Amino acid sequence: MSETDDRPTLAVRLDNLFKTVRPKGKHWTNAEVAEELKRANPELKVGGVYLSQLRTGKRSNPSPDLLAALARFFGVSVAYFFDDQVAESVLSEVAAIEALRQAGVRAVAMRAAGMKKENLEAITTIMDQYRQLQGLPPVTDSSDQE
Repeated sequence: MSETDDRPTLAVRLDNLFKTVRPKGKHWTNAEVAEELKRANPELKVGGVYLSQLRTGKRSNPSPDLLAALARFFGVSVAYFFDDQVAESVLSEVAAIEALRQAGVRAVAMRAAGMKKENLEAITTIMDQYRQLQGLPPVTDSSDQE
């Protein structure tokens, strides 16, 4: 959650899911998610307006059933809404998936598959140099330590 965002944590985290977990590159609307939730859980009472209120922080106390349904819909653990470590992990995974969606990134990954470790290290070094030339921040990846 950004330091300048005054919305409750639940609102920020739910909004992040709407913005980052998307089918085929398009964003879900509140109404679409509400319809999908009701289709999967006919007993659930939810509408697009209520989801909008949750995302903006105007409402902040959804039922446990709604939280569970939202978690299932977006493919995250219910703990995402309450646990900082789980939320951070989920957002990191989503960011990695989003990076793979970008044009060109997938092509680079496909070409790297099966290469020897020393070749991958050389390519990574070159890519890091290009990132620096473009003014991009350095990449820190825990798998680099392996």
